[in-house]
Amino acid sequence: MQTPVQITFRGFPHSEAVEAKVREKAEKLERFYPNIISTHVVVEAEHRHRQKGYLFHVTIELAVPQNKLVISHPHHEKQEHEDVYVAIRDAFDAARRRLEDFARRQRGQTKVHAANG
Repeated sequence: MQTPVQITFRGFPHSEAVEAKVREKAEKLERFYPNIISTHVVVEAEHRHRQKGYLFHVTIELAVPQNKLVISHPHHEKQEHEDVYVAIRDAFDAARRRLEDFARRQRGQTKVHAANG
């Protein structure tokens, strides 16, 4: 990664443990696509109105050569996202899949469907 990972916390106090987990996951993304220019991660606590607690939402912005990938999957229905570490895991799993797809497209390995007719 060409620049350090930027991490923003919203709706809850900064946590060294959460920051360490995000940095660890961000470093692992380079295995799937080593040309990442920068990474910005937003970890947000969204208040739940009907029940106690928060749901965590993680957004990942990856700058890659000539492109920017934004991974943002709000999981309002996923009760397991009351755990910030589960929300981080799920977001980085989605980021890994997006990077793998992006790398395949760059290599020209995407499927081309034959035209009907």
